[in-house]
This record gives sequence, C-alpha cells and structure tokens, in this order.
Amino acid sequence: MAVFIQWLLRLASGLVILVVLAVMLIYFLASRSLPTYDKTFAAAGISAPLEIVRNNANVPHIFGENDEDVYFGLGYAHAQDRLWQMLTMRRTAQGRLSEVFGPRTLDVDKLMRRFDIAGAARQSVSAQDPEILVSLKAYARGVNARIDEVNSEALGRGAPELFLFKQAFAPWQPADSIALQKLMALQLTGQLQSEVLRARTSLAIPNPDRLRDILPDAPGTGLAALPEYASLVPGTPRFAKTEPLPQSPLSPFSPPALTGASNAWAAAPNRSASGGTLLANDPHLGLTAPAVWYLARLELSTGGVIGATIPGIPAVLSGRSDTLGWGVTAAYVDDQDIFIEELDTEDRTRYKTPGGYSKFVTRKSIIKIKDEEPITLTLRWTENGPVLPSSDFNLGAITPPGHVAALSWTALSPNDRSTSALMGLMRAGSIEKAIAATSGHVAPGLTLTLADQENIALKLIGAVPRRDARHQSQGRLPSLGWRTENRWQGVYDSATNPSFVQPVGGIVGNTNNKLADRPFPMHISHLWGDSQRIQRWQRLMQNRRVHTRDSFIEAQLDTVSFSARALLPLIGADLWFTGEAAADGTRDRQRQRALSLLAEWNGEMNEHMPEPLIYAAWVRALQDRLIRDELGPLADEFTHVEPLFIERVFRNVEGAGVWCNVRQSAREETCSEMARLALDDALLSIEERYGRQLEALRWGDVHQATHDHQVLGAVPVLRYFVNIRQSTSGGDNTLQRGKTAGSGPNPFLNVHAAGYRGVYDFADPDSSVFVISTGQSGHFLSRFYDDMAQLWRRGEYIPMSLDTELAHAAAVGVTHIHPRTAQ
Repeated sequence: MAVFIQWLLRLASGLVILVVLAVMLIYFLASRSLPTYDKTFAAAGISAPLEIVRNNANVPHIFGENDEDVYFGLGYAHAQDRLWQMLTMRRTAQGRLSEVFGPRTLDVDKLMRRFDIAGAARQSVSAQDPEILVSLKAYARGVNARIDEVNSEALGRGAPELFLFKQAFAPWQPADSIALQKLMALQLTGQLQSEVLRARTSLAIPNPDRLRDILPDAPGTGLAALPEYASLVPGTPRFAKTEPLPQSPLSPFSPPALTGASNAWAAAPNRSASGGTLLANDPHLGLTAPAVWYLARLELSTGGVIGATIPGIPAVLSGRSDTLGWGVTAAYVDDQDIFIEELDTEDRTRYKTPGGYSKFVTRKSIIKIKDEEPITLTLRWTENGPVLPSSDFNLGAITPPGHVAALSWTALSPNDRSTSALMGLMRAGSIEKAIAATSGHVAPGLTLTLADQENIALKLIGAVPRRDARHQSQGRLPSLGWRTENRWQGVYDSATNPSFVQPVGGIVGNTNNKLADRPFPMHISHLWGDSQRIQRWQRLMQNRRVHTRDSFIEAQLDTVSFSARALLPLIGADLWFTGEAAADGTRDRQRQRALSLLAEWNGEMNEHMPEPLIYAAWVRALQDRLIRDELGPLADEFTHVEPLFIERVFRNVEGAGVWCNVRQSAREETCSEMARLALDDALLSIEERYGRQLEALRWGDVHQATHDHQVLGAVPVLRYFVNIRQSTSGGDNTLQRGKTAGSGPNPFLNVHAAGYRGVYDFADPDSSVFVISTGQSGHFLSRFYDDMAQLWRRGEYIPMSLDTELAHAAAVGVTHIHPRTAQ
C-alpha cells in the first residue's frame, strides 16, 4: 500500500508539473505577441521620421512630417493593438470566416457573399477623393508594416488568437477599410428586418389599427393607411415557421432592436456657463472584448484631431480638433427595401421587369471551409439588387411560390464616397466646412452633431432613396419589383437632408428619435430608434438655463427611465394599495410587497436597487400576455417591450384596449386583470431564479454588461480571462442605455451600450474627456486590455487633450519609426 501511495503521489506531482509547464509555455507563446511600445525601428512606406507617443491610457499620439506618414502611423498602431479584430472583421465583410472557423460560420459567409459588400468596396476605391486615396494607401502600408514586423521578428503571430486559429492573410488594402465601413452600415440598419416583420405581422393581424398598436409609429403626424400585405403580394401564407438569423457571435446581423443607437447633443455659447460650445456623444453598439472603438490622436497638417476610431478605418468618427467637435448617431434612414421578384414559369433564370422578363446577373462564388470540402454558391442579382435566399430574414414567410426576394440598399453603391466624407471631416475646422465635407456620405445614414467655437448644428448625412409618390407600400412593406412605381428613382441631393444650424434655443440633440416629420416620399424613415430617451433628454436640457461639461456628463450617465415613470401609473392604476391584508408566503402578499416598492420608486434603473428588475420583468410579462394569443409563435419576435404599445393599450387609443381580452376564453378580460396576472408571472419568474426576498434583489446582478470575446468567450477556462462582466445601471430606455438581450435564459443581460463616451468643451478644449468600455489593447494579457472597463462602469473618463507635452510626460512608451533606406 505504501508503494502504491508513493507512486500515486509521484504521478500527481508529475501531472502538476506538466500542467505548470504547459501554462508557462502557453503564457510564453501568448506573451510573445504583446506589443512593445518603447522602441525604434526602420520601415518602408514613410518619407520622414514618425513618432507614436502612448500616454498612460495607451492612447497613441501620432506625429509625422506629413499626413501620409501620420496615417501610416495610425495603421501601424491599429495593427499593433487590434490585429485579430481587424482580420476577423475583414473576413466577416468578405464572407471568409469559414476558412478559419469551419462550418459554424458557414451561414454567415453565405449571406455575406450574397450581400457582396466586399465587392462594392473594391468598386468604390476609385470613387474616393485623390488625397483620401493617398491616405488610405498610407494607412494600409502602416498595417502591413506591423504584419511584416511580426513575421520577421517572430512576435507570436501578432495576436494570441492566431496561435489557435492559424491563417494566412493577405496584405491590407484600401478596399478593406471601405468594406469595414460598409460592415458598420450593415450593423446599424434594421430596415430590411423591420419590413419583413411588418409584413408577417400584417398577415397575422389584418386589422390596420391593431397593426399600428403593436408596431406603432413614432409620435407625430400619422401616415395614411396602407394596404394589407396579403393584397400586395397574393399567395403568401398567413403563418410560417420562424427562421433565425445566423447564430454566431461573429455575425454582423442583429435583430432590429439591437441595431444602431446613440446619443449626441450640443450647446451654443449662450447656453454654456463657460461661454464656449459643448458637445457630448455616446454611440451604442454591441458590447465586445475588446471594444469596437479605439482612441487615437492624429497630428494632421490642418491640426490635431483626437477621438474614437474603429480599427481598420482611418478616421476619427467621433471626436474633436481645436476648433471643431463632432458626434454621430444612427439616423434610421429608410435605406433598404425588399422587392418580390416574379420568376418566369418557363425559364427560372429570368425574372419579371417593367419591360418584360430579363436574365438574372449571376456569378459563382466558392466558399472554403476548414476541414471540409468547399461549396459553390450561385449569386444572383436583379435590377433591384442581390437576391436573398428564402431561409434568411424569414423571407420565406412573405415570399409566395414562384417568386424570390431582392434587396435594394444604399450601401451597395459601387460609387460610395462615405470613407472620403468621414476622413474629410477631420480636416474641417468649422461647421460649414464639415457639412460640405460630408455631403458625399452614402451609408450608414448618420445624424452628425457639430460644434465649432461659435455655433452648433445637427445635420443628417447619408443617401436617402427617392421613391415614387405612388409606391404601393411607401417602403414600409416588401413590394412588387416589376412595378415601376415601386422602384427607386435614385437618391435625394444631400442638401435636402434635414439640418439645424444655429438653433434659436441654443441646444440640438438626437437620441435616434424622429428627426423630421416630412410626408412620403420626402420622408426620412417610418422607423425610428427612440421615442423614450428623447423625453428624458428634453427635460434635462431644459432644467438648466446654462450647461457645463459636468452637466453634459451627468445627462450622459442618467439612468432614470421615462418609460417606467410613464407606464407604472397606467398599468398599476387599479392595483396600488388595494385588496385585503395577506399573510406572508402568499401570492397576494408578494404582489403587495412588489407594488409597495414600485410605488415609492422614482424610475431610476440603479444597479443596486430591486425595483428595476421587478418593473422590467412585469412589463415584459405583460406585453407577452397581451400579444401571445393574437400572434402565436410570431410573438417570440417581439423580444423587447414597446412602451408605446403598452400605453396605447392601457389608454385604449383607437380601441387598443381590445388586446387585453384573451380571444380563446369565453369571458372578457380587462386590462387591470392582465396587469395583475402579468405581475404574478413576473414575481414567479423572479422567485424561481433569485428567491422570494424582493428587497434583496439587485438589478445589476441580472443586468451585467457582457463584454465577451467573440471567438474565445465561450471556451471553458479561457472565458474567465477574455470576457469582462460588470454590474451596470441603466436599461432599454435610459440615456445611459444598456439594451437588454431580450431573449435566452438571461434576457436582462446588458448586451448593447455606449462603447464610447466623449464630452468636448470648447471654452477649454483640453478639459474634454472620453473613455471606451474596455481598453485599448486586444491582447488579453496586456494591462491595457480592460484598464478602462471599471472607469466606464463607474461613469468616469480620461483626459482628451491635444497637449503634446502632456502626452510625452505621461508616456508609457514612444515608438520612433524611420524610413528604411534602400539596400
């Protein structure tokens, strides 16, 4: 026995030693790719010495003799910190993920090949302004210089992920940067899916009033009644199985509720305590680790600019110079339309057009798949755009037999000058020049908020499709592609886009709310991203005669839910402080405790409080009860609460109170009954997951920000190193927006929020501040991987200064790059 125990101990010790050695080897290999910021080397592609100063937050300050070299430096810095992110985003845009990740990303690749944004990007290269094309090429040289350095010096393949997912990658090209901008446009639009959802809901609910309840228009002048979708496209089934979008963390396709959102506002000198203009911006995208955003400062010939970039795109998308600040929000432009194309019954390679039947434009596309045989797709285009398969976006549910669906989308333009527009914005020193520089922007549609030293402005930038006034569905529903009146007639001139310059009130802002109330066909959109945050923002802006940088920060971090304040008095009107006294442990007693907590709550979605969870669970259960019997399985598509729907029902607007009655029951239920039953549903769900002690609940425990690594985030053990999880305040409809997942086992997780926040003060520009949600580095072993995450969670910022001496004084490293002399 003693010998057995002795050998067992030896075996255990050996295993421990092997594990330790394996961990040390993995750490050594992974750490080889950690960037060194303090160094000097020579590189081809620059004309003069270049300096990259990394401040104590690892924000690169790039100084060169000319703009070309500065863009080279930005490309080098992006690749140094975020090479894996850049390569993965490029593969996503090209539809080439499966070469590395195998069959699990095949559905994403198939769909991306059909969109062909990489092809549109290659065509758009020649459309860029000459000086911008020079800068794009210089940026690409900088990226490739880092790749060459990694290869020549064996720097761990440039990123630890590249050890696990080995891949050959081509040099970076200007078209790749344009493709990434189009990828951003794809992530910010939900018009296609909204059209399909409206069509499917129309088939299930033929009554136009009830359709307007569940898919309400933004407040304002109403639209004329539209025909039923079934009358537009006969032969469509009333109900069809829901087909989910490609399920992959790398997929750029999100439900409409999780497409782009943002806040931005500005104050003129007469509304500023310091006498200078102010601007705040916090664009919202899906949370990831590392963050989508990357902070950088470029010293251009026109002056320094500093702010938020996206690795792969050589532009400060939200930021400032000494004389101009700019911020962006998703404009929700109606930039996509689905067309139902009729096939020729005798020749399915042809489809119906206004002039007869025409051949599809076709092309073969081969998708390589890791460890499997490649597959070949046949891509098809009509005059309206690429043909999409019926299995995606639930198109099969709205496409009758003998037809296919094609997509028109502004971002597929082969002459897209959006990259030139956004890069030109950095050179503009005034509002007038900024508006002129962005006049050629196509997609994504953005609301540009501007502040120079004297004035403020808000301008919608992006191509708005020109539609015929006789359009059958006004672009709200898929329409027949062969009818001339349904087809696009080009785009409107950018001068017709809404703009607000030097407003009398001294304040401009946008929370993705309805920007203009123009009748069709001059409308901007039927679908807007917000009707709630804007209410809270208006109150905060008008509560003060003058604002400061700190009051703008306070508004940016505000967590009071206007929706909660508006809905609770309605849905609880007949429940507050009613009923007999109930014994502990009973359902009635639990309901009374919940109502008592909510009665004293001010609507603040604070992470430390129980009331936000009770409220969120209640309205979620209530909406499901209201719509489930009417919509059946289609109810699963309504993953997030629509406050306007709840309000219409409980105010009985246009008879909307009928939703409270359960169609299948013999008796007629009231809205008060529905509210009580939904509250019981919510409390039961809370009890099953978190216990009966309501006062002990914390919203932040369920509303955790999910900064997850898109590839390694689900890998056992590794996920603890690469994912960043944080308790957070806010909610779906607060200014500090933390959009919940809406589905799955944890529907209240914070999955979509402000990955960047910036506040710019032109009375003292160097007092401006910014922050991102994780850190600058994409390397999980770097101290800069998550160093800003806790600042972001606590609502803190870092200085946003263009002071060169300050950057040097706080430097954690200075990289000197010299031109490589010919050998």
